[in-house]
Amino acid sequence: MLATRSPHEAYRRVDFDARVAGADPGQLVTLCYEQLISALGSAVYANGRGDNLLKSQSLTRALSAITALQLGVSGEDGMASALRQLYEAARRSILDSALAFDEKALSTIRQDFIEIARAMQAAAA
Repeated sequence: MLATRSPHEAYRRVDFDARVAGADPGQLVTLCYEQLISALGSAVYANGRGDNLLKSQSLTRALSAITALQLGVSGEDGMASALRQLYEAARRSILDSALAFDEKALSTIRQDFIEIARAMQAAAA
């Protein structure tokens, strides 16, 4: 199984697993944001190069990250509701791009999550 993966992907997976194992809930959210941002960037890059395998893998990784984020939302207050809506809209756009790739939509989603991650970092500092 590892023979079909690139060395970069194997190292990325080991790094990811190690970070998950030692993470608290806030760090897991940050990690999911990083994975989502990275995966969307890779999907856009792969699409531009015509690399359908990498594009598919990247979209799958983005879906995994957004699903983890969705599952982590608790409560029913305004913030939880807003997060659920944001994550569901992103998930739908990612799924739609598996059939008809929309670089503009994915780039916008990626930029939105970059800005949210920056705001979270600033608030934690």
